[in-house]
Amino acid sequence: MSGDALVLLIGGVHLIGLVAVGVLMLPALRDNPPSPGGHGDEGGGDGWGRGPRRPPQPPKPPRGGIPLLDAVQSSVRMREPGRLADRLPRRERRPAREPARQPTRTPQRVARLPGR
Repeated sequence: MSGDALVLLIGGVHLIGLVAVGVLMLPALRDNPPSPGGHGDEGGGDGWGRGPRRPPQPPKPPRGGIPLLDAVQSSVRMREPGRLADRLPRRERRPAREPARQPTRTPQRVARLPGR
């Protein structure tokens, strides 16, 4: 392809794109688009023949009485600023491990073979 043919090809693709965008923009720029049901503005509501919307239902109360009946209360309550670590008793430290035992030698009985 020569340079002039390539410029014409790119220009043609851009021109086709501009025409397509113009065709798609025409319905958006019109003053009064047709209504979807063909009923016009009659009847009110939301325009789909369903009538006015009902108010939302109130939330249902929780079932089962007081929640967490088997919950264990916390041992510490924080009512003023501070750290939880300051309120809890310190953990006991693990005891030091016993020192490794040293193997000891035990005297072995030597079996004597007859004839030696």
